[in-house]
Amino acid sequence: MTNKAGSGQVMVKLDGLRKNYGTVEAVRGVSLEVHRGQVVVIIGPSGCGKSTLLRCLNLLEAPSAGTLQVGGRTIDFGAGHTTPRGRDLARFRARIGMVFQQFDLFPHMTALGNVMSGPTIVKKMRAAEAEAIARDLLAKVGLASFGARFPRELSGGQQQRVAIARAMAMAPEIMLFDEVTSALDPELVGEVLDVMKQLATDGTTMIVVTHEMAFARDVADDVVVMDAGQVVEQGPAEDVLLQPKNPRTASFLSRFHSTMSERKG
Repeated sequence: MTNKAGSGQVMVKLDGLRKNYGTVEAVRGVSLEVHRGQVVVIIGPSGCGKSTLLRCLNLLEAPSAGTLQVGGRTIDFGAGHTTPRGRDLARFRARIGMVFQQFDLFPHMTALGNVMSGPTIVKKMRAAEAEAIARDLLAKVGLASFGARFPRELSGGQQQRVAIARAMAMAPEIMLFDEVTSALDPELVGEVLDVMKQLATDGTTMIVVTHEMAFARDVADDVVVMDAGQVVEQGPAEDVLLQPKNPRTASFLSRFHSTMSERKG
């Protein structure tokens, strides 16, 4: 991938972001910048704070300190400042689409209904307009003929693709993906990653937490490595994944290096 850092407007900027749970520091002073159209992949060992950081970005978790900028909106989490609430929080979250490990589709709605739900319920869009958008998005994720199926009638990979289409239906400025393939059977992982690769090709601004190293190398502009709540290394994907400078990064990636070298060759 061509690194896009420095080109285009800043879409997300973190400065000294922290998240504490009592005396436990889950995120410890993370600073990060993501530009329009950039794909940033966050990797690191389990329990290092990756998912917590992602949840802080759309305020599913309220940061304990630092600042968060999304588009032109900057929020300061220092003493005396308050986190957005109510309609203000809803407007903030509407700019950020998020896809989780679990699909969390509405079981009583068809695939089409699930994708239409955000535009009709949150944006108060007319049903005909929302349906047209939903059908286009289902086609984009390879499920054009599955609109009438309920979640129970879909495979895990198909459900996750519907979840991606549902998030995209809100026309977010940024997409967040939190280990979206971790709950899938291995043979279903590829179909979801293919959809994400297409989104990257289309210029979608994406922040992705994943253990799929081949995907990170193929798609990411920048890779961020976290350990114990901190960023220990970040930079262009091939530099970080194939020539890490930090010993903790090298240790974490050691089991992936042979595969990466083969793919590079």
